[in-house]
Amino acid sequence: MSATLSALNGFRAASRAIDKYVFLRQLQHEDAGVFYRLLVNNAMEIMPYVYTPTVGEACQTYHTLPIAQQGVYITADDKGRVGEALRSRAPPSLANDLKVAVVTDGERILGLGDLGAGGMGIAEGKILLYSVCAGIRPNQCLPVCIDVGTDNKSLLEDPMYKGLRRERLRGREYDEVVEEFMSEMRSWQPRCLVQFEDFGNTNAFRILERYRHRQPCFNDDIQGTACIALAGVLSGLRATGADLTTQRILFYGAGEAGVGIGELIAMALEKRGMSHHDAINRCYFMDSKGLVCKQRLETPQTPRHALQPHKVTFAHDVEYRPDLLSAIDAIKPTVLIGVSTIHGAFDERVVRKMAALNPRPIIMPLSNPTSKAECTFEQAVTWTDGRAVFASGSPFPAMTYRGKTLHPAQANNAYVFPALGHAAVLAGAREVSDDAFLAAAEALSAMTTEAELGAGKLFPDFDSIREVSHDLTARVCELMERDGQGVKPAGVMDWKKYVDSQFWEPEPETPSKL
Repeated sequence: MSATLSALNGFRAASRAIDKYVFLRQLQHEDAGVFYRLLVNNAMEIMPYVYTPTVGEACQTYHTLPIAQQGVYITADDKGRVGEALRSRAPPSLANDLKVAVVTDGERILGLGDLGAGGMGIAEGKILLYSVCAGIRPNQCLPVCIDVGTDNKSLLEDPMYKGLRRERLRGREYDEVVEEFMSEMRSWQPRCLVQFEDFGNTNAFRILERYRHRQPCFNDDIQGTACIALAGVLSGLRATGADLTTQRILFYGAGEAGVGIGELIAMALEKRGMSHHDAINRCYFMDSKGLVCKQRLETPQTPRHALQPHKVTFAHDVEYRPDLLSAIDAIKPTVLIGVSTIHGAFDERVVRKMAALNPRPIIMPLSNPTSKAECTFEQAVTWTDGRAVFASGSPFPAMTYRGKTLHPAQANNAYVFPALGHAAVLAGAREVSDDAFLAAAEALSAMTTEAELGAGKLFPDFDSIREVSHDLTARVCELMERDGQGVKPAGVMDWKKYVDSQFWEPEPETPSKL
């Protein structure tokens, strides 16, 4: 039996999801070659156990798991010597020409909140996808967790917790740590792309805006989620036969993910001829205080009605509604997107109301992990009498409904962010623009066949992710060159051929002599 097949059998023998995660992490440490062959050849089966949803549980229990740390911690105590810490703590196997760093501060891990230094698990999980999906060599990828403390009291009181035992840095002191890190990354690895991951709302938008024009970087929670969500909407509209310009989109949740999606949808509408004002007015948001609307700006800014700055653009001149059901009654949305991390928020009344308003409602509970999903696939199908066009953030099983097998679409960021990151690296991009995310969304939405759409598949099968990523990487490279954000390397004539030449493959297994 080959080592890879033996590892696959060992993986399948583990009963609990977290045990499968630990098995894979230990395999990565002990035999990286087998580990990567296993992931590349069995992506659809194995990815949920190194990435969402299992990585959420791994982050919650990170410091109790019997696994070897793969990434680099930079802490608030490293201030003034972050560059030295980066260089000295980088794994010995790391290449001199680092391509990608996935960086988190652990404040908002998936829908689980502040997990402090346990956030390293999300950086380690995400970085794998650059190799498995988009063909960047593993030794050119680095996960980083910036540990600035945690406000999670249970972690601070846990004797097993290995992160800084203090409340989170805020304000100027926090910004100084991040600034030193970004400056030292530019100095140490000037061509390295930085992906921001699971920063809290307070910092995510600020940090992205501060650095996106200084060096190649993006925030996957804002921009990557927006890209895959827009791709899901566009693909869903292919299934319904409707046009994006006729849609009304209601978001349940108004954090960084939701607002990022709204902004990219508005951008897509503008490309289709709408004014900016009209495009923005097709997107509505609900937060914990009710419908985001102009009335909440005009009333005294009490905690009950206050709007954070990133929501103000979407504060439309509509009547305030306190709950989701009344907002659906007023707005009559054609698309309902959940980014609230509130399990069960799309209850039977909500889903049936969407079905009453639309022949084929598009329902997208995007919150991760599965325990935070606004509804399940089975609920959406059952409560709409099989008419829902569905995509979720975490995976759900296929089901049979009235004799037909239906497949849930998973709006997995892994379809887009590894390809975009690889494109930025290959093209030597100075920055990663929103145009790149829009182009990737539109390209991905066209890749699913009519037959696949009929079965509920809004995205290509994940087992074809390397082919999908190859195509998207080349397309985004072409866009970056066209828009003057990147250039072809000397001697390169064709982006597709160049991407092919740069696409890493795991070493083939050596046949046994026995």
